[in-house]
Amino acid sequence: MFKSRLCMLLAFLALIPALIAAGCIGGVKDQPQQDEKVIKIAFIGPLSGDMKTFGESAKNAFNLAVEQSGGKVGDYRIEAIILDDRNDAAEAADSVTKLIAEDKITGLVGSFSHRATLPISQIANDNKVVMVAATATNPAITLDNGVRKDYVFRACYIDPYQGTIAARFAADNLKAKTAAVLYNREDSYYNTGLAASFQNTFTESGGKILAFSSYLQDDDDFSEALNNIAGLKPDVLYLPDLYQKVSLIAKQAREKKINAIFIGGDGWDSTGYEGAMEGGYFTNHFSANDPRPEIKKWVEDYNAKYGASPDARSTLYYDATNLLLNAVKVAGSDDPALIKEALQTTENFPAVSGKISFDSEGNPIKPVAVMQVKDGKQIYVTTMAP
Repeated sequence: MFKSRLCMLLAFLALIPALIAAGCIGGVKDQPQQDEKVIKIAFIGPLSGDMKTFGESAKNAFNLAVEQSGGKVGDYRIEAIILDDRNDAAEAADSVTKLIAEDKITGLVGSFSHRATLPISQIANDNKVVMVAATATNPAITLDNGVRKDYVFRACYIDPYQGTIAARFAADNLKAKTAAVLYNREDSYYNTGLAASFQNTFTESGGKILAFSSYLQDDDDFSEALNNIAGLKPDVLYLPDLYQKVSLIAKQAREKKINAIFIGGDGWDSTGYEGAMEGGYFTNHFSANDPRPEIKKWVEDYNAKYGASPDARSTLYYDATNLLLNAVKVAGSDDPALIKEALQTTENFPAVSGKISFDSEGNPIKPVAVMQVKDGKQIYVTTMAP
């Protein structure tokens, strides 16, 4: 009997270290785990719905940036959180509000369109969460009725910026003296922003705008405007809409014997083009064929991880994530006030889409890629400095 009890006692004593480690009896849990610093960074984008393909590549880019950091930034382990907003404003707002309240995130990367990004930019700013918008180009994302949202930045340039670059390219590189503009006047952000900035910069460059015409969102017959433009014979025709609409306009323009060179914005970004768009140029955030070593490495890394080439959108999410992580490192803190100050003072950060500094409104000052439609594909032409 005594021997049996002794064996039981010895067995229990042998278990004590394990029980202490598990917190089942006296003692403390593993000390390094208690002292570990964690910073919570969230991704938000459309992982379902009509934009889910873009959302998946964006998520890949975010995850790759975190992975390449070793899962740490400075003294902090990164806890990455993934959110799906379905490209819906209400879904995005609800998800971010809940995330801030329950998970206490420090930083946010995204979202994809201005529809989802506008509401969450206000929520992030109001709650002092540092946000780097990735692909949403609406100027209002970093501004509240003209007043700076101090905690909100973006990796992509704003709409008017690329209209300015397109006009400079037309005047300086194409030597165009005259231009016409045809845009969707119901799109109060993208189309109108690009059209107005192109008009202003082209005029300032010594060019002449022969026609500044518009159409409605659901129009599919552009005869009236194109007949007028055909008679004016401009050197270039600026079409700042999305690819689907531009391809329709371009076809009708060529049928009316308009021989102007077509120019557009990043809405032209596509994997295939109508024959009527052949020879046209457009501004974009990134080209995989840009010879810079940063781009070569990025394309190779993304391809090795996911078996595909990155597009402009995934590249911007990658840059946005790295901008945020770099600011945490520079700040040496998880204090959002210090992180946003580090972002605001960022200069010449070596992003894939070009060296980035920020202006007073949280927008990047960086180069713009110019692409040309050739043989039904887009090819890299040049990079225009800010």
